[in-house]
Amino acid sequence: MNRRAMAPTHPVRSRLLALLNSAPLALLLTLGACGQGAGSAAVERPPLEGAAIGGDFTLVDKAGKPVRWADFAGKYRIVYFGYTFCPDVCPLDLQHIMQGYHLFARDHAALARDIVPLFITVDPQRDTPTVMGEYSANFGPELIGLTGTPESVAAAGKAFAVYAARRPGATPGSYLMDHSVTAFLMGRDGKPIALLPAEKDGKAVAAELARWVR
Repeated sequence: MNRRAMAPTHPVRSRLLALLNSAPLALLLTLGACGQGAGSAAVERPPLEGAAIGGDFTLVDKAGKPVRWADFAGKYRIVYFGYTFCPDVCPLDLQHIMQGYHLFARDHAALARDIVPLFITVDPQRDTPTVMGEYSANFGPELIGLTGTPESVAAAGKAFAVYAARRPGATPGSYLMDHSVTAFLMGRDGKPIALLPAEKDGKAVAAELARWVR
């Protein structure tokens, strides 16, 4: 993980609440509790149930092979947007996500095989298929890095209500990406379930996976 921007940055932690205008009021009331432990004995409803998050896209993997959202039908999906030159938040979040995935897999091997972790770039200019493949491999062979044209990447980001904007770096010609930092857990049907607490640690991510992956 030696790809870094020229200066440190702290990307916008999440603009999700401002973007989920179509979600029911219950969603807004439960988002704050995401990642905190189970509630009552009653059947829990997914915190992101009904939210307008997700949708089809066409990107490419490390080999340049087209990948569509529909390719993962029937699988749970962890979706995280970031970029390989991110100096701080992205690599730490990805580390926590994959640590959590591996902890979950240790106790639930069969279910873990039905989870697909996806890392989608917000910086397609620098994040080529090869770069994404090499970077993603640092966190585990299960993590699939996806990139594409600026238009296809922007379309994927829009589908997931992800904010991203370029800003100048510390030296002439360099730049960083401000972006929302959110790890989505999506269900077998491709619909949103919950946010994973990637900002915490692997144990917290594993606990949230155990809460919803069945």
